[in-house]
Amino acid sequence: MPDPTPQANEVLVAVQAFGLNFADVMAMRGLYQDCPPLPTVIGYETVGIVEQVGSGITHVAAGDRVVAFTRFGAYATKVVARAEGVVKIPETMPNGVAAALATQYCTAYYAACVAINLQKGEHVLIHAAAGGVGTALMQLALRAGCTVYGTVGSEEKINLITQHGAHHAINYNKRNFVDAIKELAPNGKVDVIFDAVGGSSVRKGMGLLASGGRMVCYGAASMSQKSKNIFKTIKSAAEFGIYHPAQFMMRSVSLIGVNMLRIADDQPQILQHCLQQVTQLAAEGILQPIVGGVYPIEKLPDAINQLENRQTVGKVVVEWGG
Repeated sequence: MPDPTPQANEVLVAVQAFGLNFADVMAMRGLYQDCPPLPTVIGYETVGIVEQVGSGITHVAAGDRVVAFTRFGAYATKVVARAEGVVKIPETMPNGVAAALATQYCTAYYAACVAINLQKGEHVLIHAAAGGVGTALMQLALRAGCTVYGTVGSEEKINLITQHGAHHAINYNKRNFVDAIKELAPNGKVDVIFDAVGGSSVRKGMGLLASGGRMVCYGAASMSQKSKNIFKTIKSAAEFGIYHPAQFMMRSVSLIGVNMLRIADDQPQILQHCLQQVTQLAAEGILQPIVGGVYPIEKLPDAINQLENRQTVGKVVVEWGG
């Protein structure tokens, strides 16, 4: 493909590395509504060097090393991104750490600090706590002074999130998370739930919210299976449950959806704010992204397969050679 040319308010980045996200798997399976028609170039974040900037841009310049939220197109050697989705990063910041900031940490920061406001002393349940967004949410919750409950699918991941500060680690393959919360949390309730699983996990979680509780949904991993059976897809969607506003008012609970593509499109200034915040916190060492794997471009299929089969932790990044 010919090299792209940045227009006004756009930045051209020569890519050193790009990150993988579970939404990539959803797009490959034809289950991600926002994905352009296949075949297309997917990917949400890139780390690289600015080659050219469009008019009106002052916060980055040619030669700067940056991380960029790309809204597809990141699996390429050169990519154009909107200026609001680009921030300068330290030359010494590892590719994996930088890549984690654009999507996972921005999603986590928006979910925990913008969409809701975590309060000191709150009890917080994080599903998929060993994943990229999960580990970011855990760090933000601990920074806010919350008690953290994390669900994961293996003993290895139990050890990982425990080492990183989780107060209660739950292996969902061995223990029902609802039973665990009812036993471990005050009055069997939590104040906040971050859910990337979807399906029945949301329905069950709504019953665990205390008064004033908030559930934030930012994914639907339960619907990522390879099956093309339309009835199974409908069943998975129905498992989320059916809700009425009166239910939320009577219990004073909230159900909030987060889609960073919509924020990037319609509220780009908020995306830039989130990027600036997480980059600063990471540079200061307050946020410490966990890098689960760095793959050469030749191993891209292996990286995707391991991500899809939940064999990864933290951020997975792929680097271009040379």
